Amino acid sequence: MEQPIHNMSKLTLILGGASSGKSAYAERLVLASEKQPVYLATAQVLDEEMTRKISKHRLRRGPEWVLVEAPIHLSPVLAKANTKQIILLDCLTLWLSNLMEAGQDVEAATTILLTTIENSSAEVIAVSNEIGLGLVPSSALGRKFRDAQGLLNQRFAAAAHNVSFIAAGLPLHLKAQ
Repeated sequence: MEQPIHNMSKLTLILGGASSGKSAYAERLVLASEKQPVYLATAQVLDEEMTRKISKHRLRRGPEWVLVEAPIHLSPVLAKANTKQIILLDCLTLWLSNLMEAGQDVEAATTILLTTIENSSAEVIAVSNEIGLGLVPSSALGRKFRDAQGLLNQRFAAAAHNVSFIAAGLPLHLKAQ
């Protein structure tokens, strides 16, 4: 079902592949804003590899960051945010995975999230993986996830004021208004 497009001046979307530098780029944008940086993390510590990745991200960020962990329920955090804050939502891909694993309605959750961002007082920079550039997944679940990720990215890109694609740590600006 086609969703209405509301271009939000306070939403920036950063896309890229795995280990492309998208989170580091988004962190630099947040710090350049001179607002209180809030890191809204959707990752869950499920194994040793994820523990290392989360630790690496934490080390890269300084003590000025406020960390909020919310694997699924992002809207309450965004609804409480204020104009002195800038929220780095990292990342939509893990949020989508968490939603699908929990059996949530992805389309409805996305609509709620975009509406909450639109009504939030804070600026939001959202990070998401672009996973549709590779091979067609061999499993039905993999294809379902790839398609859901593509639709999620399209909805956020349509709503965002700025969209950048990161490759090899370098930004390609897809949309700037």
